[in-house]
Amino acid sequence: MRLNRYLARAGIASRRAADELIKKGRVTVNGQRGELNTFVAARDVVEVDGERVGKQDLAHVLLNKPLGVVTTASDPEGRPTVVDLVGYEARVVPVGRLDIDTSGILLLTNDGDLAHRLAHPRYGVEKTYVADIEGDLTQPAIAALAAGVELEDGTTAPARARQLGRSRVELVLHEGRNRQVRRMCEAVGFPVVRLRRTGYAGLDVSKVPTGESRALTRDEVEALRRLVGL
Repeated sequence: MRLNRYLARAGIASRRAADELIKKGRVTVNGQRGELNTFVAARDVVEVDGERVGKQDLAHVLLNKPLGVVTTASDPEGRPTVVDLVGYEARVVPVGRLDIDTSGILLLTNDGDLAHRLAHPRYGVEKTYVADIEGDLTQPAIAALAAGVELEDGTTAPARARQLGRSRVELVLHEGRNRQVRRMCEAVGFPVVRLRRTGYAGLDVSKVPTGESRALTRDEVEALRRLVGL
């Protein structure tokens, strides 16, 4: 297989990120600098920064992320990470991000191709959030959230917005901007007090306790792959 796909399958990086590693000369195959068009055979020795890597079995993990946990593989400040929580034998990395002060569903995988497409805006993967906000929601605010809100980085795409209580709103987005839900709610006058992601690409964590995780089923993985055209 092509070198970037091999690195993705090994859980090192997505194909695009693997291309950058290769361009920077950080990848060798049998002691020789790898190129973008290098193919890897079964007995070839692949190293990144001098450390040997091997193709792993694919792993797909669903985590119910608690508050106070960072969405990274490691943290220089020593805070708990989502990778620490799942404690998976294979090297898995988070798909996209959830802020430290946001809880809920998060996927982790070493399937670089799938992770890249799930996180890419082009594929418009559906994400559902429930936000508790300050004040009593109004119908004009709900309508504005659904139609699109003007933010400093442009107007948000149309979304589905539904009031769940006096101070609670559900938003279904197909974008993934930084802190988008918080910024949207603040823009319409209702700052977020608590935020939880309840759905992602048709999956939920209704049967996964906070802080716990489970492997996706084969059917769930196939559904994700179909969703993003793999």
